[in-house]
Amino acid sequence: MKKKKIQFVKENRPSYKTKNTITIPVEVFETAESKEEIEDWLLAHDPEFIKRMRKARESDLAGKGKTLEEIKRKLCIK
Repeated sequence: MKKKKIQFVKENRPSYKTKNTITIPVEVFETAESKEEIEDWLLAHDPEFIKRMRKARESDLAGKGKTLEEIKRKLCIK
């Protein structure tokens, strides 16, 4: 038995004419209790996001992270 899937189209930005199609299993919609859970699922299956998070984790483990104070200073936040 084949798994049912739902497809929806999401534009990257309103001014773009190209579209991306994202396929999400029906089970995700049936079991998700909130929009945030669907967003979490999408991020967990996004290769670019996973790559960025791994790079950030490696940087953090290597002691190259920045403190909250450094970030606030850089962004001019008190």
